[in-house]
Amino acid sequence: MPATPSAPEDFADLLAANQTFSESFALSGFDGIAQAGVAIVTCMDSRIDPLGMLGLKPGDAKIFRNPGGRITTAALEALILGVHLLKVERILVIPHTRCAMGSATEDEFRAKVGDSAGQDASWQGFHVVSDQLDALRQDIAAVRTHPLIAGRAKVGGFVYDVDTGLLDQKF
Repeated sequence: MPATPSAPEDFADLLAANQTFSESFALSGFDGIAQAGVAIVTCMDSRIDPLGMLGLKPGDAKIFRNPGGRITTAALEALILGVHLLKVERILVIPHTRCAMGSATEDEFRAKVGDSAGQDASWQGFHVVSDQLDALRQDIAAVRTHPLIAGRAKVGGFVYDVDTGLLDQKF
């Protein structure tokens, strides 16, 4: 299926909100360094406010989001850059309760997406999580033992409760 171009009205509400945002924008000239020395890897779930839940503000942390808050190759790349170039000293890996990535198998996600797309999606991976704590344990180990991160940043594994807003440190 060819890509459909977007029309100006498709994003009009968001551009209007951006105009309002820009009127009090205070980060002009900011250097992009993680001012609090923090990097966060968490899920793309819209119930998660990565800065707010930690009492941080824009400019304090580097944030990488993906389905399930997993440590993927791209997440590791972001963390390595953060540690070496952006003054990251602490890394938090934060999956959350009631995550959709734990609600189905890889094959079930492929079937659901394929049905929605009207085409075969059996080739697409989704990094499902059958055991959240085991996945978090593996992800923390991957970060802590990575040769470009090991010994350069403190790494913690947490689970965010989407019903209470609380973090529970697991690793």
